[in-house]
Amino acid sequence: MALQWKLRIEGMTCEHCEVSVRRALESAGARNVQADFRRGEAVFEAEETADPERWREAIRKAGYRPGELSLLGRVGSVEAVSQERPVHGRTRRDAYDLVIVGSGSAAFAAAIRARDLGARVLMVEAGTLGGTCVNVGCVPSKFLLRAAEVYHLARHHGYAGIPTQAGPVDWRALVAQKDELVRALRKEKYADLVELYGWELVQGRAQFVDAETLAVDGRTVRASAYIVATGASPAVPPIEGLVEAGYLTSTTAMELEALPTSLAVIGANAIGLEMGQLFARLGVRVTLIEIMPRIAPFEEPEVSEALAAALQEEGIEVLTAAQVRRVERTPVGKRLWVQVGGELRSLEVADVLVATGRRPNTEGLGLDQAGVKTDRRGAIVVDEFMQTTNPRVWAAGDCTGSPQFVYVAAYEGTVAAENALGSDRRRVDLSVVPRITFTTPTVAAVGLTEAQARAQGYEVRTTVMPVAVLARAWVNRDTRGLFKLVADAATDRLLGVHVVADNAGEVIYAAQLALQAGLRVGDLAATLAPYLTMAEGLRLAAQSFGRDVARMSCCAG
Repeated sequence: MALQWKLRIEGMTCEHCEVSVRRALESAGARNVQADFRRGEAVFEAEETADPERWREAIRKAGYRPGELSLLGRVGSVEAVSQERPVHGRTRRDAYDLVIVGSGSAAFAAAIRARDLGARVLMVEAGTLGGTCVNVGCVPSKFLLRAAEVYHLARHHGYAGIPTQAGPVDWRALVAQKDELVRALRKEKYADLVELYGWELVQGRAQFVDAETLAVDGRTVRASAYIVATGASPAVPPIEGLVEAGYLTSTTAMELEALPTSLAVIGANAIGLEMGQLFARLGVRVTLIEIMPRIAPFEEPEVSEALAAALQEEGIEVLTAAQVRRVERTPVGKRLWVQVGGELRSLEVADVLVATGRRPNTEGLGLDQAGVKTDRRGAIVVDEFMQTTNPRVWAAGDCTGSPQFVYVAAYEGTVAAENALGSDRRRVDLSVVPRITFTTPTVAAVGLTEAQARAQGYEVRTTVMPVAVLARAWVNRDTRGLFKLVADAATDRLLGVHVVADNAGEVIYAAQLALQAGLRVGDLAATLAPYLTMAEGLRLAAQSFGRDVARMSCCAG
């Protein structure tokens, strides 16, 4: 009968050392050797009758120092019977220090941090490795948005004496290139890291059987702690006939075989706006339908107005305060019945894209059996430490009620891992979270809106500065957009920054740092801003509280 052993080994410093240790142990009769230089150990199998001194001697001959030897159990047994002191509270019954369900940004951040802390980690993924961002979210959508922008600029760049032309779009070639990029990044930023950091990855569907045990496709797994990081998926509104007629989501739209001639986008927040402009710039006739009184309804009203004007200028139809009542299939596409004010209008399109938010992927995980509470949307309820109602289970990322941004998910995954493994007791701080909508012009914001600031009891003062004040905008031949700053009138402290402009996503990071540092408007106005940058708008907007910056020379401070 084969047994599984763990041998502590001193002197390993790199992956080459792992190879040397593996070969040494194999020469002494060990099998399935997994050496880990970060943890300073090797786990391997050997027959019950094997002589442990042979392994030690082989390690010494290879130039390393053997340490404590521990019996983990019989091969094929899930539960460890470790003879050593438990790591991070792992008991004799627990095979792992940490089991992570999911493999997206939150999951990978948690796994990397856990391995840094020396934990034995298992990751379970039911679908494609890498989660939303690299596979069907940030990466492919921004690739296609950039391609659409280049195509648009080839026809509309605004510079005299520079003739350009754009031929027909080869959508299949573009999608193939997108898929190639996704595969490359998935390998480099996800698959390769599993081996590099040395955690175990299992493909399968995980479900809690009780508060302390997970089942993975029939296999029983136990750990001292669990992190659920299963992400979210597109939500579909209950519109009559929508399911029967068929619809696209942000995921399936990027996999189309051909571009539709026309497209109705239901929902005009970040995803709907990005998808709408993307397809419009590739020649699709697009109608945006938003149930709220304005597009980008959670941004400042001035932001919504500026962006709507820019999109309409590009030929996109924008319907606000509009509710889709019914969808039906026609011989050539779809017909939508849309309530706009008191009028019921029909809209004929080739296809429909639903962009009405995302729902947490928590069904089928057995959370009830584990004593993990979810809210009415299915989001896992966590405290400020990312711990659920089961003290053994943590959660991170889009499957919780947190803002659904990849950088928030990664941050929460790191914090959850540290807290789950007992290395720290960190609180999650989401008081200053930037957000970006990657349209052209780009929308970026951080901090409070004017309405939010007033609701929190601040006496507010604001300024709105048109992008046309900036020489950078003139050089770019695109003066659309604005900067809006929100400040506390009593202390002059900056409370929020809202930008519609080219490269607003790059600008907003400086604004985030300003808010985190508690800067006052005067501090921002007194900074040195590099000239002919869009970021200079932060300084000029701060100065505009006290003077008309349109009446200043280009570089005057």
